[in-house]
Amino acid sequence: MNHQCLTVLEHTIRCTAPQEGCALLLGHRLKRDVWHLSNVWPCCNIWHPQASRRSRFALDPREQLAAQRWARARGERVIGVAHGHPHSEAYPSFHDRRLGLVDHLMVIGGVHGDLRAWWLRVDRSTELIPITVQDTLKDEIRSDLPS
Repeated sequence: MNHQCLTVLEHTIRCTAPQEGCALLLGHRLKRDVWHLSNVWPCCNIWHPQASRRSRFALDPREQLAAQRWARARGERVIGVAHGHPHSEAYPSFHDRRLGLVDHLMVIGGVHGDLRAWWLRVDRSTELIPITVQDTLKDEIRSDLPS
């Protein structure tokens, strides 16, 4: 992703604290295990009851359809979902794994400002995925995982 996507992503998942913020991640596959995040689609957290939004989120289905149509018109697709954990670490919870989109990216922003990406497998297990931020102006690349 580039710095603009990173900025939008971080602000989207943190701006609703103490509730969980959420967004759809739009992009395309570059090669087998490499995805390019080109757009972040901020969404409303419509989880009910509202009091539980501090630790749960649900995307508005109308926003999902709009994002899918918009992405498809540009040769992209929904590659994942992002959300914040304003009260816990950036690790997938039981509910994240149970309710998440399988074979998709899951990006979580933690209570301490950390941002981690996970791949949610069909069996509901997760794999930590490196996040690479590319400065499109300088072609500098920063990876959030140690080498």
